[in-house]
Amino acid sequence: MTRLQTAVRWEMRLQFRHGFYYAAAFIAVIMTIVLWQFPRAELPTILPLFVLGNMTIGTFYFLAGLVLLEKGDGVLEGLIVSPLRQSEYLAAKVISLTLLTLMENVVIVTAVYGLNYNLLLLLLGLGLMASFNVLFGFIAVARYDSINRFLMPSVLITMALTLPLLDYLGLWHSPLLYLHPVQATLLLLKGAFQPIAGWQMVYGVLYAALWIGLLFKFSQRIFYRFIIVKQA
Repeated sequence: MTRLQTAVRWEMRLQFRHGFYYAAAFIAVIMTIVLWQFPRAELPTILPLFVLGNMTIGTFYFLAGLVLLEKGDGVLEGLIVSPLRQSEYLAAKVISLTLLTLMENVVIVTAVYGLNYNLLLLLLGLGLMASFNVLFGFIAVARYDSINRFLMPSVLITMALTLPLLDYLGLWHSPLLYLHPVQATLLLLKGAFQPIAGWQMVYGVLYAALWIGLLFKFSQRIFYRFIIVKQA
């Protein structure tokens, strides 16, 4: 078994031990009940919004919570002298939390909408958005040591990430929004329930993958700066 496989198994155990799986199950039940109240005709428009919002909790904030727990327990200090590389630590976080949010949101969508959706586009949208959120969450939380200091900046960050919803809801249309990383995954989620153009699918996958690659590289620099060097 490779170091990465071991790290992913450890991450999943850690998340289970801290109740993340119970929290995801509870949120899934609540969201399913809420979504059942909407007319079925509105679900193709509403589901991408709910899924996107739910992933913010299940990836961005779950990741932030894990990092702050590890800082508080001194785990990250031990990680620095362990054989596990920074890239493997980050990849294990991405893989484990992405798997969790995939399971949670596919269950929600299927329970609410049945199987009448494009599973491939849903999985692509969920997987890419989850990976983006985890890496972006690490970059955002790495400099903080407590949830109190992180909470307000995190609210501003998540608000900035929702800008493409203005286009999705028809409140503001601009080609500039296609530069926003969340626009790509939002289109894929939309495509799971509504027809989208072929170029939008290609754009969604490639542009999201580009951002994930950039964030993965930048996350390693952030790890070195705020975890290893502990630069203020």
